[in-house]
Amino acid sequence: MGVLNITPDSFSDGGQFIAPEHALAQARRMIAEGADIIDIGAESTRPYGSAEPVSADEELKRLRPVLPEVISLGIPVSIDSMKSAVVGWALEAGASIANDVWGLQRDPEMAGLLAVRHAPVIVMHNRDQVDAEIDIMQDVAAFFARSLEIAANAGISPANIVLDPGIGFGKTPEQSMTVLARLDELSAFGMPLLVGASRKRFISSASPSQPHERVGGSIAAHLIAAERGARIIRTHDVSETVQALRVAAAIWGKR
Repeated sequence: MGVLNITPDSFSDGGQFIAPEHALAQARRMIAEGADIIDIGAESTRPYGSAEPVSADEELKRLRPVLPEVISLGIPVSIDSMKSAVVGWALEAGASIANDVWGLQRDPEMAGLLAVRHAPVIVMHNRDQVDAEIDIMQDVAAFFARSLEIAANAGISPANIVLDPGIGFGKTPEQSMTVLARLDELSAFGMPLLVGASRKRFISSASPSQPHERVGGSIAAHLIAAERGARIIRTHDVSETVQALRVAAAIWGKR
């Protein structure tokens, strides 16, 4: 899954692809590099604070000139938004997947919308506040249980749900690394797992670096995630990640 941020303030690439022509060129580049899904977001949800909330109207203003053009490139597109109004418009325009960073727990209209549309949804774990004292795996599991109850009550098929532990969101760097190390425990839910560790701050806690300097750390995290059960990897650096995963898969196949 290639990340396409059409925002002025995303932590890693804010402003680079806000112009529609730049966004479309980046989408083409990621597809050529091996992306299977393009994830488009028009509001920064960066997990370290200071992201500016935007209205649904502003999100739609950013999306309208870009999303239909990316959809026309012929691969599945996911819409990264916590607002049901935005997700509804994107699905109507041809997006295939909803990516909700609040796991159906922030917008009360989201689950019903997705049930009616029979749309796949990525349910991500999140927290309003970081708490270094909690058992993070227990917290993730409890959050997913609540999200799955909401989904079931709305009529969303379990076959349409992907779980994302939300690396960096509401977590200390140590907790993010714990989630990656123990990712296989989440297989108990019986649903596909998505991991997006790309350029996240926890990498700098182990190897001090700026976001654009974290490709190596991102790949390390994503290889560990794939080995522990992740079936979708969300990344800014598609070509490097695809190559790493292909080589790892070839090596794992020799065991």
